[in-house]
Parts: sequence; C-alpha cells; structure tokens
Amino acid sequence: MYVVCVTIWAKPGHEDEFIEATRRNHEGTRAEPGNVRFDVLRKVDEPGRFFLYEVYRDAEDFARHQQTDHYLEWKKTVAGWMDRDREGVKHESLLPSDESW
Repeated sequence: MYVVCVTIWAKPGHEDEFIEATRRNHEGTRAEPGNVRFDVLRKVDEPGRFFLYEVYRDAEDFARHQQTDHYLEWKKTVAGWMDRDREGVKHESLLPSDESW
C-alpha cells in the first residue's frame, strides 16, 4: 500500500470552513477505486492543526487522485485558509500486509 500523511495548519477562524471543504474531498476520495482509507484528524490541543492519513493501493492511484475534480476543488478552496505550507510525507506500508487491508 502507498500511504500519504499530510499535516495542515489552518488559519485561526477558518477551521470550520476547512473541515467542511475537507469533508467533501474525503467523500470523493473514498469513492475512488484505488483509495483504501482517508482519515481526517485534528490535534486535540491545537484546533487549527489537521492530519490527513491517506492509503492508496499504489502510487499511481494517488497520482490519479491528485487529478480528480474533488481534489483540485479542495486544493483551490483551502489554499487561502492555510497558515503555512502543508507537509506531505509519502510512505510504503509494511505491516499489515497488503492482503490484510
């Protein structure tokens, strides 16, 4: 599996808008055939800090995701609400095995 972990810092006062836009992206992403998970988390003691945990069957599925209408709309919508550049880290999943997903 191909895992992408993204940390995002939303500007104060834009957290709820960010969550709503991200919810729409989450729903579109979960409908993609190559997506396995798309979790949206918020840091408990820092309400403007979010973490996206995305799992795809392979890197090509993630690349296709980045061309979808829902992703491109999300990216454009939230750009002005970010307090700093988002940080994305790509991983290869080792455990559990791919068959366990």
